[in-house]
Amino acid sequence: MWCKNCNIETSDEQCPICGKSTVEDIPSEIYWCNQCHTPIFQLINQMDKGICPICGSATKYLSSDLRPVFPEERLLVELLLNKAPNEYINCSVWAAKSRYYIDGKSIMLSTKLFAEADADVLISQLEKYKDQNSYKSFNTQMQTFINANRNRLNELKTEAFDFIRSAAAYFDEEHIVVSFSGGKDSTVTADLAVKALSNPYLVHIFGDTTLEFPSTINYAVRYRDAHPQAIFQVARNDEQVFYDVCEDIGPPARMMRWCCSMFKTGPITRIINSLYNNQQILTFYGIRKTESVSRSKYNRIEQNSEHVKIQQQTVASPIFFWKDIDIWLYILSEGIDFNDAYRLGYDRVGCWCCPNNNQRAQFLSRIYMPEQSKKWRDFLVRFAEKIGKPDPEVYVDSGKWKARQGGNGLTAANDVKIKFTNCTTEDHAKIYRLVRPFDDELIGMFVPFGRVAPELGKKLLNEVIVLDNRMNIPILSIQPFGQNGYDYAVKVRTMNVADHDDLQRMVAYQIRKFNACRKCLKCESICRAGAISISNAGYYIDPDKCIHCKVCVTAKYLDGGCMMDKYLRTK
Repeated sequence: MWCKNCNIETSDEQCPICGKSTVEDIPSEIYWCNQCHTPIFQLINQMDKGICPICGSATKYLSSDLRPVFPEERLLVELLLNKAPNEYINCSVWAAKSRYYIDGKSIMLSTKLFAEADADVLISQLEKYKDQNSYKSFNTQMQTFINANRNRLNELKTEAFDFIRSAAAYFDEEHIVVSFSGGKDSTVTADLAVKALSNPYLVHIFGDTTLEFPSTINYAVRYRDAHPQAIFQVARNDEQVFYDVCEDIGPPARMMRWCCSMFKTGPITRIINSLYNNQQILTFYGIRKTESVSRSKYNRIEQNSEHVKIQQQTVASPIFFWKDIDIWLYILSEGIDFNDAYRLGYDRVGCWCCPNNNQRAQFLSRIYMPEQSKKWRDFLVRFAEKIGKPDPEVYVDSGKWKARQGGNGLTAANDVKIKFTNCTTEDHAKIYRLVRPFDDELIGMFVPFGRVAPELGKKLLNEVIVLDNRMNIPILSIQPFGQNGYDYAVKVRTMNVADHDDLQRMVAYQIRKFNACRKCLKCESICRAGAISISNAGYYIDPDKCIHCKVCVTAKYLDGGCMMDKYLRTK
């Protein structure tokens, strides 16, 4: 194998120098056989490209990727196109985004069609005709699809099994985890990992964001029942209510998805900490290169990278190079149970109100989750009014809320603004505004800098000294302070350091955390030592666990020192 980054040959699937994947991602296409009425996966450099492996007929190019359209979605498409219900029941129907293929012929459904469709009428029609729907023809077509792509399936399985065993060889069996979201990709990854390692006892961590599709929760229960030997852990944040947080800091947007940290990554981190303390683990993730531009930049194995949201884990992606059609080929051929949301037409399953959802996904939620969908739209309209949008309904229905950036119009935006004055009587001292009284929680924020030693400070001034953890010399003086214009304030003086500005910058990060923390749990996730815990009791850094790596005050890992700076910053 060859690493294009380092220009070296290696026998490993991961370059020993840069860590990047050495598996070649060979371009591929989907062709169509008019005789067998089935799609066929073809590599660009394939010798028998353009020939159906079943009947030997010539095939034609169809698409770069495909997914099967299940009978439930097919009926909905017929109704949207004003076709007779079940008109396509005996056709082979496939899709790629909003383009559908009926027996190989392309039909495009516009986003306007989804936006203007009458959900109430469609709900009534779907109920009326559902009993006439059938899986008989669909099942036959899927068997043909499997037979036509049998070689591709075998190659996928062999390569994935080898990758999983290779990645797992560096970890003890008890330090291997499967990340289970309830979506098709994590379902396949879990199945591959269990089979490749011949280990039905693997730890599975299911992140219940509290914003899951009802079908996702139902599927997670079915999966757990079907895998009784697996250690199945549910990660859930019961300390926060999604709508309450939205009221405070605004709804998530494409570039401001605070929900991921607060309701997914953070709770998963807590489960990992409870099981493994600060030990490094290997997590098999269902990440695929074709899912998004950002994920295309990932490596198949990630460690100590900005892409790894939980620093305690090494992330391995067995299906990194798989396409949608590969995922479905594996699921259907192996007879694996899966999330019923895919039968309804969802091509991705995550949080049902995610700002990354497209118009078609929002349309489907109006059909299959009408009450939740209405509640969410009503909230968005009220939010738009609160921040002063001139036409709130247009702002919401056009999707402009998804592009929202910063905390404009929000009272909470004031909490991330670092306000300070330079002390006129002492060098290298700044007086910072606080939004609440100086207390032990604020003092605890300075544990990453060294040993907190209140006994060394001037007691009459309530001064606390922080000692450098290596040199054991004072580097910070912290004390409550009275300052005109500030209801509450703290004076922080730096000493015995080469770069006072750099240290004060990190001090400001901790002041921002104290003022603006919304318990997003990001700090818990980036702490490899498991020293940070955030709860209703406050933000706490365990001095016995902290290794003073300063990751939590480093812009590379936490820009601005606090995630709220990104979500609430204003121009």
